[in-house]
Amino acid sequence: MRTAKLESDDWVNGFLFVANRPILDFLNTRPVLAQEPTELLTDVHALERWLIASGIVHSPKMKGQLRSWRHSPEAALFLKDLLAFRERLRDAVLRLEAGSAPSDEFIQEVNDGLLKHPLAATLRKRDGGIIREPFFEFKRPSDLWTPFYNGVSDLISDPETQRIRRCEACVVHFFDTSKKGSRRWCSMNICGNRLKVAAYQRRKRDGHNSSPGCAGIVSAT
Repeated sequence: MRTAKLESDDWVNGFLFVANRPILDFLNTRPVLAQEPTELLTDVHALERWLIASGIVHSPKMKGQLRSWRHSPEAALFLKDLLAFRERLRDAVLRLEAGSAPSDEFIQEVNDGLLKHPLAATLRKRDGGIIREPFFEFKRPSDLWTPFYNGVSDLISDPETQRIRRCEACVVHFFDTSKKGSRRWCSMNICGNRLKVAAYQRRKRDGHNSSPGCAGIVSAT
């Protein structure tokens, strides 16, 4: 992204949420800000804030557990491993966007993670019925792998992986949930309006109605 505006409604507590899938929002925690790739998950506290902002962690008990790990060496090691996994996920997503499949090695890694960190479920009443909700507890930082492996599993096994896209103007990825499947930008607030204005000015300058194009696409980093 050329310069993402942090005051946009698409940002929550310093993190971008435009992807329609938390696992893709996680992938987008290394955007390009002010012309430079910028790491948003700079430390364990930042990861804590992202997990809460994403809704993955929501109960007071879980939030308290996260706070207790802010200065934990084990949590710092988990974050280091998680960021390395994020870049392997990036390769898998780029493959899917190109119409290919993730590598066999990546699929095996996710399978191993699912076996080691399974996602449980609970039943509860809501609106006169009974619903089944995913559920996980963690007693140590490594237990946080559960939502990440399951999020990746859901993403790469989705029957509509062709809806996984990268913004035409920046490095942000998203899952297109529009009815026509024609979404082009990470966000109208961040890239859409800017490109529309640029296209309009270009048509006006050229003196004819050309199709709006994408100016200065930044490649993934």
